Amino acid sequence: MSKNESQVLNMTEGSPVSLLIKFSIPMLIGNLFQQLYNLVDSVIVGQFVGADALAAIGATGSVTFLFFALCNGIGSGGGIITSQFFGKGNPSEVKSCIVNTGYIMLVFPIIVGFMAFVLTTPILAILSTPDEIMGDAVAYMRIMCVGIVFVSLYNYASSMLRALGDSRTPLYFLIFSCLLNTALDMLFVYIMHWGVVGAGVATAIAQFLSGISCLVYAIRKNEYFKMTRSDLRFDSSITIKILRLGVPLSLQFSLIAISCMALQKVVNSYGKVAVAAFTATSRIEQVIHQPYQTLGAALSTYTGQNYGASKKDRIVEGYRKSLVLMAIFSVLMLPIMQFFGEAITRIFVTDEAVIEMGAMALRITSYFYIMLGLIYVVRGVLNGLGDSFFALLNGIVEVIGRFIVPVGLTSIPVIGLWGIWWSVGIVWSISGLTAWMRYRSFKKKTLAN
Repeated sequence: MSKNESQVLNMTEGSPVSLLIKFSIPMLIGNLFQQLYNLVDSVIVGQFVGADALAAIGATGSVTFLFFALCNGIGSGGGIITSQFFGKGNPSEVKSCIVNTGYIMLVFPIIVGFMAFVLTTPILAILSTPDEIMGDAVAYMRIMCVGIVFVSLYNYASSMLRALGDSRTPLYFLIFSCLLNTALDMLFVYIMHWGVVGAGVATAIAQFLSGISCLVYAIRKNEYFKMTRSDLRFDSSITIKILRLGVPLSLQFSLIAISCMALQKVVNSYGKVAVAAFTATSRIEQVIHQPYQTLGAALSTYTGQNYGASKKDRIVEGYRKSLVLMAIFSVLMLPIMQFFGEAITRIFVTDEAVIEMGAMALRITSYFYIMLGLIYVVRGVLNGLGDSFFALLNGIVEVIGRFIVPVGLTSIPVIGLWGIWWSVGIVWSISGLTAWMRYRSFKKKTLAN
């Protein structure tokens, strides 16, 4: 077996559980390291600058997610189409999909990043960002807008590699990037006292080096990235396929981001202590998301390859066994959040009011982890099948839920502030059940033998 062949994982043969775990573990480690970008920023800023600075970073989270999502959906769509071509065993179509996704990802992030930079201040004002943290929030978000191009570069290269079954290569560059980000954070924030600006600059530099290094490595080492002049031609039919799935995915991610912005506005109305607590719990929950997200992404590649190979029974088997893996993890995480929420929150801040609020919030949302997992498992299968309608449906459900549920719950006197976190769990439940019903319907039409 050649070195290149060893980096490519064919998921159309063998035990679904074994394949999903083998593919997921490097990706999970990579996703956890990617989350360390935000965690390191939050911990260093929260500990060495203060709760106000932490709140400033947190106030930008849903907004930057919105603009990142617009770009990442295209990359995800290209990855799914690539995995389907790979499952069919057609190298020329795989290469064409890699090239044409690259053309889209070359232009789109620049446009989105520019728009985000210009709209930073008015968007944060619309979200009722507290005046005390507005200056830092604007500065941090504008640096993140520049970083959109760098994040998209890495996500493009990694999504193409993962479509081919290579989840290890992206991991190596994420580990390097995270270690670099930590060192630069300490330099810019702790030693040079640049505050939130230093945290943003550190992240942008690390993201750039991660993205460019991963792409260069893929071009040098992976045969599917080694193109001839004929491979580089624009293919309108493949581009349409990529956009047909990628645009709905972008809209899905963007609608979810908009729903998070709606929730952020409610949080901001309760003042900077609530914003800091919500920031801390959001960072913690981003880590909790990773096993679910990784399993969903692995299932998407697995489904795409088997769908391309017309092996429908394997898709259903992979879905069912993924549900079991998800449920086990959810049950294990519940007592951890119930009994150790305060200790976990204390990692981020020293303010006792923020710690007490954050610990209670984690206890509330942990009851709903199994519904969060259901969203990711179903999303992985449906995205792998190319169900673009579900992408829009899922986003719309989250937007409606996060616009209505938080406002309704927080207006009830006996619930009040805690309605913020109860609404998170309720929206997960609504979205999870909607996804499950869509899978049942789609299965009858697409996976029936």
